[in-house]
Amino acid sequence: MTCPRACAVATGSNLTARNGALASEFGATPRSMKTPISKKPFTTDEARWEAVLARDPRADGHFVYAVTTTGVYCRPSSSARLPRRKNVEFFESAKAAEAAGYRASRRHQGDQTSAAAERANLVAASCRRIESSEVPPTLDELAADVGMSPFHFHRVFKAETGLTPKAYATAARAKKMREELSAAEDRSVTGAIYEAGYGSSSRFYEASDGILGMRARDYRAGAPGLAIRFAVGQCSLGAVLVAQSHRGICAILIGDDPDRLVRDLQDQFPKAELVGGDERFERLVAQVVGFIEAPSLGLNLPLDVRGTAFQERVWRALREIPAGATVSYAEIAERIGAPKAVRAVAQACGANHIAVAIPCHRVVRRDGDISGYRWGVERKRELLQREAQARTEA
Repeated sequence: MTCPRACAVATGSNLTARNGALASEFGATPRSMKTPISKKPFTTDEARWEAVLARDPRADGHFVYAVTTTGVYCRPSSSARLPRRKNVEFFESAKAAEAAGYRASRRHQGDQTSAAAERANLVAASCRRIESSEVPPTLDELAADVGMSPFHFHRVFKAETGLTPKAYATAARAKKMREELSAAEDRSVTGAIYEAGYGSSSRFYEASDGILGMRARDYRAGAPGLAIRFAVGQCSLGAVLVAQSHRGICAILIGDDPDRLVRDLQDQFPKAELVGGDERFERLVAQVVGFIEAPSLGLNLPLDVRGTAFQERVWRALREIPAGATVSYAEIAERIGAPKAVRAVAQACGANHIAVAIPCHRVVRRDGDISGYRWGVERKRELLQREAQARTEA
């Protein structure tokens, strides 16, 4: 498995495909991984000057150097011609250098591109180690592998993937746990727990509800006995199916064929007990239909959101978009701290089972064009027009 753009993931579904299949793109092991790191890197001007002379990429992100005779600043690994030491001063960041009146060198953008590729390679290698390790490596071990300080590595890893190394390791273990539980029938749950890298069964069971949404045995069996109430109603957009677990609404599906919506729900929860809603539940369906017809009313109901760590971050960001507004997939990727994960954001929108309440219809292409929608582009267009009109009238 691979990652950075892709590992923006974090995972229950496909860690490799999350942000654009980086396996082929980031397969090489970076040269700098073999370089040891000093315990206190680049804290003195002497150490910083040595890093500049060596064009050391490990120093990037720790400081920049500015040249008094040219008025520009560069990162330590810059390929620009080396200045004289007497004409150099150091700053903690590019922002600090600019505040002092310096501007970025012409090579700065090119330096950024090559440095970004180097960072992506480093993080990809770290993701591969996390995913393949029986015991999650520590932050210090990961940082030492790539020749960075723990603080700097933590910052770079989160910038590339949108997750901290610890969160990524947790997500990777959760994915492996799902795979182990779905594997051979004769494997015990306890065996699957240890195969997934949990040091003890008690530690897994403490977090199992959040990881799987149910007990491990129930997950393996396809959620038998999990009662899900549902009912199908009608709205101006067609048939609408609303389903609710003990946690909250777990599906809002829209389409032309009510039977197809029920089959979709069965596919989502193959061994759950689907129970037709009673009169009380039908009032909840009416509330959801009212929300679809008039989104400005809001929907103050608990949701049972089941997705990968990355998907849930995307869906949380979607719920923060106000009715009548739209954002691009790239903007959502920026908001969740994974700017390179545009394709993975689009995949998370497509995996959403809770229409309108998790408003993936408010995400459009960068040029404003209305792109694909799980429940049909025309429905997406109608929802946006309806919300825009309500916002104007308000």
